[in-house]
Amino acid sequence: MDSSRKVNSRYPIQEPLFPRKRSRENLDRFIPDRESMDIGYANAVLTERRRGKENPVESSASSVAYQKLLAETLNMNRRILTFKSKPPAPIEPIPRALLSPPSHKAKSRPRRHISQTAEKILDAPDLSDDFYLNLLDWGSNNILAIALESTVYLWDASNSSTSELVTVSDDDGPVTSISWAADGRHIAIGLNNSCVELWDSISVKLLRKLNGHHERVGSLAWNKEILTTGSRDGNIINNDVRVRSHIVQTFLGHQEEVCGLKWSASGQHLASGGNDNLVFIWDRSVASPNAHWLHRLQDHTSAVKALAWCPFQANLLASGGGGGDDTIKFWNAHTGSCLNSINTGSQVCALLWNSHERELLSSHGFTENQLILWKYPSMVRLAELSGHTSRVLYMTQSPDGFTVASAGDETLRLWNVFGIPEVAKSAPKQSLMPFSPKYYCIR
Repeated sequence: MDSSRKVNSRYPIQEPLFPRKRSRENLDRFIPDRESMDIGYANAVLTERRRGKENPVESSASSVAYQKLLAETLNMNRRILTFKSKPPAPIEPIPRALLSPPSHKAKSRPRRHISQTAEKILDAPDLSDDFYLNLLDWGSNNILAIALESTVYLWDASNSSTSELVTVSDDDGPVTSISWAADGRHIAIGLNNSCVELWDSISVKLLRKLNGHHERVGSLAWNKEILTTGSRDGNIINNDVRVRSHIVQTFLGHQEEVCGLKWSASGQHLASGGNDNLVFIWDRSVASPNAHWLHRLQDHTSAVKALAWCPFQANLLASGGGGGDDTIKFWNAHTGSCLNSINTGSQVCALLWNSHERELLSSHGFTENQLILWKYPSMVRLAELSGHTSRVLYMTQSPDGFTVASAGDETLRLWNVFGIPEVAKSAPKQSLMPFSPKYYCIR
């Protein structure tokens, strides 16, 4: 086989990437046009310059002026070599417009208005002022659940109606924690007697009771069919609500009451905070009945109840310390390292991330009892929301991520701190009639 065939078999026939043009305008050399030249003038100029260099003669000012005038009169400053036309511009193999992307001017978004006053205030009498409890949760069904002493009330945000779900006996109560399942129908209720009850909010029926703790259950967290419970006994239990033997895993690490529990969005990691000033990160994939922690974080100097996983950075965890600590800390859940620590100046009771912006909301106790909206990661204060007269122990978020409910001082307040809901944007604003009640009662 000859060489030409080898080449052809190896490289199939292809169109050249940039075909050459055989026009006269695409040449690489330019030859002077002799017809347009003045050969005699060129020879005279060159000869005269050579003589001047070989035999320099000092010229007077009048002689120099005469030579300049003569040159201008006889047009002696013209070019010696001339071309018929200007050389063509080089042909670019790839146009510059294709190499550089089109420049789009960034459209500046208008700054969001953050209202400093609550959109609605609900009366919540007998709301417990206990830092270690979790008595407020907003379900995916847009129903807000709140525990007042031994009774759990449901407030429907779509029509502002209130109903009573259950009132437990004095022997079992008061209610110490509540948490909606992801389906928005089932709700878990932790009790002072160490039991956890699972209720159907539609049929208003008790489905089952979960036992396993020895003291009150102050924190709850759902992870699909797994209900995680934290107790004053220091234990954390994973309960599979589908099976009879519901205890499937126990996390042992806290020495005092567990007051904060949060699962990551992936359901892989669990964060827990306790009255022992510790934060633990647990890995669910550890196939052991008594799992060991992934990270033990001990930088806080007071009880840790406020925990929040970042929605836009999966391995970022925020935690808040109680009175005397007053800090918000950010952790890398993979390495266990503390990324940043901010002193807020007051007890941190709860934390919520904004799912629409890179912002974090914190609720506080003494002395201001306010909510603070922070810009992440600069941690610049964007707004401070005041109105509560005692520490804001409980905080939860609506399903659409715009409205925040905070509870304290026996009131429940709704804030559009993360933006205005789409339904509310299109609806005309209704003005309050004279003497119309701004204050509602939740029961």
